Amino acid sequence: MSKGNVTIETNDQGVATVEFFHSMSNSLPGEILSKLANTISDAGKNNKIKVIILKSSGDRTFCAGASFEELSSISNFEEGKKFFLGFANVINAARECPKLIIGRIQGKAVGGGVGMASAVDYCIATKYASVKLSELALGIGPFVVGPAVERKIGTSAMSTMAINATKWYTADWAKNKGLYAEVFENSNDMDEHIETLSLQLAHSNPEATTALKKIFWEGTENWGQLLDERAAISGKLILSKYSREAINAIKNK
Repeated sequence: MSKGNVTIETNDQGVATVEFFHSMSNSLPGEILSKLANTISDAGKNNKIKVIILKSSGDRTFCAGASFEELSSISNFEEGKKFFLGFANVINAARECPKLIIGRIQGKAVGGGVGMASAVDYCIATKYASVKLSELALGIGPFVVGPAVERKIGTSAMSTMAINATKWYTADWAKNKGLYAEVFENSNDMDEHIETLSLQLAHSNPEATTALKKIFWEGTENWGQLLDERAAISGKLILSKYSREAINAIKNK
């Protein structure tokens, strides 16, 4: 298997499934982030697609966040900002996509993975889908994903996760805060629900779903500039001695 990939499959009902994979617990290097953003954007422009499902491969990890290999290789501000813009581009692609996006979160989500779960329009998970914003423990912070997470669960819950950056928060906690709409006992039950909902949405009035999406995301029109500024903050901080030591300590465990 390759180290990473993004695929899209569309059924005859107009349901497109975008799936990403990386061998390191579905972590996200820049190349995968770019493919993911482009795939979502292209799907939004495809008239044959009515609704999108965003998922990852595997069983118990949805997304481990940023690629540590790539983080440790960043040597200057421009490289750092460019890397974090990868997450910004995925969030903005989901935000700007005129099709409703269902998130399938089968397992743990960390950092950028929480941001992706927050950027979809309707998020469904299993009980194994605990979440963590680990960025502060790496000497940075959830600057890029923060707006998406805050929009979804509120400032109080987002700041709780950002401050207590080593704690896992359960799927039930995430549901209570509004990140997840539903939490299921297992993937089979979750997938049955996703299939039913996606087909229902695929047969809904596309003009109505597009109009609804615009309303859902009102007030985020400045995110292109905002997330660019946030990427610059992370791009600077990732070069600090603190971040270097923190990343190396984790890599050497």
